[in-house]
Amino acid sequence: MDRTLAADLARLPELLDATRDVAAATLAALDARPVVPPRTEGSPTPQRLPEHGSGTEATLAAFAERWAPRLSASAGPRYLGFVTGGATPAALAGDWLTAAHDQNSNSALDGGGQDLERETITWLRDLFHLSAAHTGTFVSGATMSNTTGLAIAREWLGERLGVSPAEDGAAALGPVRVLSGAPHSSIAKALSVLGLGRAALVRVPTLPGREAVDPAALDRALADTPGRPAVVVANAGTVNTVDFDDLRAIAALRERHDFWLHTDAAFGAFAALSPAHAHLTEGLDASDSVCVDLHKWLNVPYDSAVQFTRRRDLQARVFQNAATYLGPLSENPDLVHLTPENSHRLRALAAWFTLRAYGREGHREIVERDIACARSLGESLTADPYFTVLAPVRLNVVCFTLTHSPTPARLTALREAAGPEVFVTPTTYAGTPALRAAFSNWRTTPADVRRIAQALHTAAKELG
Repeated sequence: MDRTLAADLARLPELLDATRDVAAATLAALDARPVVPPRTEGSPTPQRLPEHGSGTEATLAAFAERWAPRLSASAGPRYLGFVTGGATPAALAGDWLTAAHDQNSNSALDGGGQDLERETITWLRDLFHLSAAHTGTFVSGATMSNTTGLAIAREWLGERLGVSPAEDGAAALGPVRVLSGAPHSSIAKALSVLGLGRAALVRVPTLPGREAVDPAALDRALADTPGRPAVVVANAGTVNTVDFDDLRAIAALRERHDFWLHTDAAFGAFAALSPAHAHLTEGLDASDSVCVDLHKWLNVPYDSAVQFTRRRDLQARVFQNAATYLGPLSENPDLVHLTPENSHRLRALAAWFTLRAYGREGHREIVERDIACARSLGESLTADPYFTVLAPVRLNVVCFTLTHSPTPARLTALREAAGPEVFVTPTTYAGTPALRAAFSNWRTTPADVRRIAQALHTAAKELG
């Protein structure tokens, strides 16, 4: 064994203690450190790979000096960019143990990890009010979840047309239409990956002043090609305004049209935890496949998401992997037969930990507190003459812009000026350059909202 590696093995408990101390210090400083560190000119020149390593202790010190100061405080309460959660204490413990146990949980030959994942899936299914008809699997994120769901939809299209894209290729399907009102960018990416093509995506008109699809317009679009099955991608929470399609109305269209219903509920599914907002997700169970991202509102570390489907048989037909060292393709197939991954870290453990530690009520409180914080910020920005809120705060995202001259350049300047206190991301809403503040971190409190509102006000005032 390499001498340095052997020395680290001999000191492993001590090195893990040192790592724990570094991690604890990092988390303790989240409230005080800049949310986004100031930019430096250019990127650091990459160092050469050392011929002889310096060991873990010296490497911890090198990381603290070279890279840690450049990292954002994305684990903290005022990082409102994208839709980024944090890691609850239990999720962090689970993730650390995931690395310690280092499981590839894809095969029944070493089945403990698979069983843990399946138990966690049943908890999540219950959390989102899905029936036992849905089976699920962990994947890396919403993009992979949407891709997996649409891959199953592709095979369903083949079933309807008497071919198998998994065997014959996507070209065997002929022209395919995937209809959606306000699809996330990952949908077009998935269609590209799956060989269906970005051009297969048909945008359906939305309701006036909304991002929710117009069910009547969808009805007409589905009628455009009678006799041809289609795919509908519904939204349970759009990115800009967290608008929800009427899932029950969409599902009812199957009485007249033949289509697969995939619902992108990446973070909107968590509305089901709040009694005041659960109506937004009514009809989710009618979906043929569902995407939910867990490193958003479940507050587990990146990367973690789940996909659900009613047609696990088609899923296994797409992703089956034949090798003598893998488990059989049975009614309860090994996880290796259900996603593009042959290697599959035990992502479920962090989710299992946080669900076991805090239960439904603990996670409901996080969701409802974040919703209240989003509404509070929306009210503050509405009352601030420097800002215009562009859409109702339906759940946990505030979509807003500068009242005067909201150009991309001015919005970038605003974001950068407020960066030490709050991070928000750019978007465009109804043709207007805008910003998004997305609340999904378990640490965020009303005190953070006050700091955020003040930082944005100060930055806008200085911008003029």
